[in-house]
Amino acid sequence: MRKDLIGTAALLLASVAGFAGFAAAQDARPKYDLGQPYIGGPLPAGEALAPPVPADGSARALRDEADNAAYLALAGGARWELAARDADLGPGWFTKAFSCAAGRVVSDSDTPRLAQLLRRAGTDFGMSTGAVKDRYMRARPFAVNGAASCTPQEEDALRGNGSYPSGHAAIGYGTGLVLAAVFPERASALVARGRAYGTSRAVCNVHWTSDVEQGQAIAAATFARLMADPAFRADLDAAKLEAESLASVGTENFDCPAEAAALAEVR
Repeated sequence: MRKDLIGTAALLLASVAGFAGFAAAQDARPKYDLGQPYIGGPLPAGEALAPPVPADGSARALRDEADNAAYLALAGGARWELAARDADLGPGWFTKAFSCAAGRVVSDSDTPRLAQLLRRAGTDFGMSTGAVKDRYMRARPFAVNGAASCTPQEEDALRGNGSYPSGHAAIGYGTGLVLAAVFPERASALVARGRAYGTSRAVCNVHWTSDVEQGQAIAAATFARLMADPAFRADLDAAKLEAESLASVGTENFDCPAEAAALAEVR
């Protein structure tokens, strides 16, 4: 395993975290803008944290179905389009998704130490759900209801990939937690955006509500593990120092009011 390469970490994520159906992009744009994990592998005993998939007819299953019906009504609207953007883990995914919530541009040029921290931790969050996904192999909403998803180009790959819990939701929520540790004055906005990143998966018709919730629970446990990792803590401290030394960085090139309006439709 060539852990020295960022691209290999993305492939590791693909094979372990339930992203196995996604082939590497054939063009110059990499499919995953991720890095070498700090810990690697699924969350130990993750099945003890995530309860079994909701049984047919149970209160949890009925809630999943009701939520899914409500999300389908958003198809084609602003929240649907935001969900499609949130699905993209290619170059600059954290810049596009979290800069407004952070109140500054989070990018390689503006916050290079933080950007690398997010890439590496993102791989850990994505990998964390793999064992539970493989155990249950739950069908995706679009495969059950026959409606389109917000990422039709991914549907063939997703059909063979377990829905429960959501790896994207784990990445989004975990990223919000990491950013909240770097910018504590923006903690509420950043954790809320991380939660909404997971909700985007349900809006997109590729995950059920319970998939998203359990992905976020696993991300929280993974964040606790990362906080005990010396390399992560060192990089987190470096990112904090970087943030303290930065002048205020505007987000004029981002339509933050439009994002806020879309998020207000459903978080």
